[in-house]
Amino acid sequence: MSLSLDIDLLRSFVAIAETGVLGQAAARVGRTQSALSMQVQRLEGVVEQPLLFRSARGVSLTAAGERLLVQARQLLRLHDEALAELRGGQLSGVLRFGCPDDYAVVFLPHLLRGFARLNPRVQLEVVCAPTPRLRELLARHAIDLALVSVMGEGQEAGVIRREPLVWVGPRGVDVAVLDPLPLALGAPDAFDHVAPRQALEAAGRAYRLVCASSSLGGLVAMARSGQAITVLTRTAVPEDLQVLQAGERLPELPTVGIALAFDRGEVQGLAAAFAAHVQQELPLA
Repeated sequence: MSLSLDIDLLRSFVAIAETGVLGQAAARVGRTQSALSMQVQRLEGVVEQPLLFRSARGVSLTAAGERLLVQARQLLRLHDEALAELRGGQLSGVLRFGCPDDYAVVFLPHLLRGFARLNPRVQLEVVCAPTPRLRELLARHAIDLALVSVMGEGQEAGVIRREPLVWVGPRGVDVAVLDPLPLALGAPDAFDHVAPRQALEAAGRAYRLVCASSSLGGLVAMARSGQAITVLTRTAVPEDLQVLQAGERLPELPTVGIALAFDRGEVQGLAAAFAAHVQQELPLA
């Protein structure tokens, strides 16, 4: 029987190698963790060698995995370049893209790396800011398109994937027992600020706002210090922090939709190409 290195298997393997965490790698390639594990097993069967060391802290590469990673990146680059050439002439120009911090940490490296491989002549300029600021920039035509958060049952047309908002705190410290509950939240008009306050007020749970900041690093630092809990999208939760389960002390939080927004009604050229790339790389979850 003839064996070959499947492109999808290699892409999943590279995602695992680059993130070191199955959950983040699964979010990147749009698969479940169990499906990703099965892909690794298939790839290990093809090469007849173990590729990963697995532990409670994540995954790391074996010596064979390190060798395969070098070849896999080259194969993926050649594959993507060939596909781009067959699809037509290469695009060029400057594209201004906006993205909230939490999506940037999880999704942006993969999105930019993949688009740059397909379109090496395009210059990408990135602005990281909360959704309300990104919509202001779009209205002023200061950026061409942005990933934004949308709320509500309908969550407007064009939602690419959905992410639950979760309470986040330090491991080993039960900050949720404090009364009033200390909070570190995003910008005052952002969903990750408004939604948890509304949920707490509806539940009659007392709280105090320790920090309101659009800096993801600042919110994570407050949670790590044990001085407050914060609210993030689930995929943005760092490994050293924990998701606090909703219950008697913490109310349920809503799910946000991730959508693309544009500075103009008719989407053409670079914006259309990048939008298509994002829609392909961030399937519904």
